[in-house]
Amino acid sequence: MSLLGLPLYFSYLAKLYSKNLLAVLFGLSFAFAAIDYFQNVQQLDVASNYKILYIFYTWEAALGLLYPLAIIFALIMTKLSLVKNNTMTALHAFGYDKKRLFLPVFSVALVTYLLFFALSSTEFSYARDKAWNIIDNQIGADEVDDLFFKYNDTFVYIAKLDPVAKKIKDITIFKVEGYQVLYTISAPLASFEAEKWIAHDATLKTHIYENGSLSRYVAEHKERIETLEGYKPKIIESLYAGKSLTTIDAYQAWRLLGKQHLNSDKIRAAFYDKAVVPLSALMLALTLFFKLPFHARMMNVGVVVSLALGVTFVIWGMLYGLGQIGLNGVLIPELTALLPIGLLAGVAVYVYFTDERSLA
Repeated sequence: MSLLGLPLYFSYLAKLYSKNLLAVLFGLSFAFAAIDYFQNVQQLDVASNYKILYIFYTWEAALGLLYPLAIIFALIMTKLSLVKNNTMTALHAFGYDKKRLFLPVFSVALVTYLLFFALSSTEFSYARDKAWNIIDNQIGADEVDDLFFKYNDTFVYIAKLDPVAKKIKDITIFKVEGYQVLYTISAPLASFEAEKWIAHDATLKTHIYENGSLSRYVAEHKERIETLEGYKPKIIESLYAGKSLTTIDAYQAWRLLGKQHLNSDKIRAAFYDKAVVPLSALMLALTLFFKLPFHARMMNVGVVVSLALGVTFVIWGMLYGLGQIGLNGVLIPELTALLPIGLLAGVAVYVYFTDERSLA
């Protein structure tokens, strides 16, 4: 038994896979950040410290994008290393079948997925947006201008939103019925408090119609008016300005739009992209672990590596392409995310329960 009370084979395989996973993950992410930096260095008209910050944010974004690939590549490296050194044959000789040998690898991969899923509910999700702000020479510029959207049975116009300070400058709400504006609410300032926006020093103008034509309006002054319940600053920024969302905010935005019977395809696609699609790495890792040869004499290393990497890139590319289709609203995200992940899960489960417990 190991120091943690785990079987020695489990600790050995988990440690070996973890080392390969870290090496691949950091290697891929650093390479991605370096390539991105050299592609955009001409646009980075900022001080050196902001260039370093740009590289850091790009590296963070790369981690979130590439960790599913790292899970699979590390699995391939680990499996080939064990086969090449005849360690896999020795483990089978001691009576360990494929399912037991895959358990430590799966455990590390699952912990990796859960870690990044947790990170996606934090500021980690905004790394790419922060990098783009540096490219656009808008460091610290989080304000968004001129937003117009529907809220319940009203329309809302926001002149300026500051999601960091949780303030709105100049908000106007229109209640429209048919071709008539029933009332408008305008306020120079609104603040986000207790899951809703409070419009301060608001003016309520009620329109009076006679024979279908506007006759007059009645103006009232209100110290406080509550509105936009559930519309967190980041949710507004993402929904109507194309910014990133954390998984928690994406789920809340999904529910919010559902309650108002508004289209939530893009929000669901963004949520699935962070929470569901990365599960494909675990399923593909299982399939490859069981299907890659377990004995060096049965393996042509070049062919095996080429096929494994080829399958990985094809599936990852297809999932990425389908994800972009879902984010653009061309197809519903259930078809672009849940369906392919369900198919991969079906293949993985089939392989797990039907694959022979042999060295082949």
